[in-house]
Amino acid sequence: MSISKLLIFVAVAAFTAPILHGEKHCPGNVPSVPLNVVLGALIVVPVTVNGIGPFEFLVDTGAQITTVDSQLAAQLDLRPTESTGFSGVASYARRALLQLGQMEIGGHRANNVLAVIDQLTQLHAADRNIRGIAGEDFLTHFDLLIDNDRRMLCLDESGAMAAAVKGAHVALAQPYGTDHDLPFTRPLVVEARIDGNGNPLLFRLDSGSNAPVVYGRPQAQNNRPANTQILKRVVDGVEQDFAVLKPHDVAVGRDKLHQVTFVQPLNSVGEVRAPREDGVLPTFMFQTVFVSYRNQFAILEPR
Repeated sequence: MSISKLLIFVAVAAFTAPILHGEKHCPGNVPSVPLNVVLGALIVVPVTVNGIGPFEFLVDTGAQITTVDSQLAAQLDLRPTESTGFSGVASYARRALLQLGQMEIGGHRANNVLAVIDQLTQLHAADRNIRGIAGEDFLTHFDLLIDNDRRMLCLDESGAMAAAVKGAHVALAQPYGTDHDLPFTRPLVVEARIDGNGNPLLFRLDSGSNAPVVYGRPQAQNNRPANTQILKRVVDGVEQDFAVLKPHDVAVGRDKLHQVTFVQPLNSVGEVRAPREDGVLPTFMFQTVFVSYRNQFAILEPR
């Protein structure tokens, strides 16, 4: 999953809000990781790569693979061995692929992390200091908690946090297609229901997006209501349009998100493959998001 999935529209002003980090602790007395918030939704943390850094990386639960920007790759003398294709929101591209010897966030380390090299044009429009994206091939080594109200990130490999977090378990769902896109990880997907639609849909839990997305066949331009709002972004030099849909309530597990305004892609960029899910739910829509990759469940607390 590339940075091209980030819905940083031209109508949205970019800003970075520093978060004051004191003696906050995560459930189970696990130390928290200092973070910044970009665009009011995206989490940025210090990362070391091969023992060098720290560098600012976006934490992206919707990205199956880690990304390093091209300038940092050159600075660290990271050399690709092959290329790979990856998908975004109605987009597809190929990028150079390499392996990081070591990657670390807040003392939590993983070895032999796969990564792609990208320009990160959209992220740099929000914050030039962002040098990469920490994807699921790194995050799946840990239990993960995003606390949006307290503005903190928690990673834990001890099991202490999983024992301390309370709430209803939402099973991670099987994505469409094969279970894994080897050598990448399984997408982080849950079932949800949109009011007025009796069938459950699959949504990717995504800390790397700042707008809810629903796929499906878009309406033809002459069939859309005259007052339909259109948002725009540019991916690899191509303009992509999104229709803003009317709000709906969305049920996830036992809880409900009220009056969610989805956007729907109206055109594709690249040779787009079939999506693994029906849409995207950004993690900023929840007060807290806990994910146990090992036990394949999430605990979601709506705002």
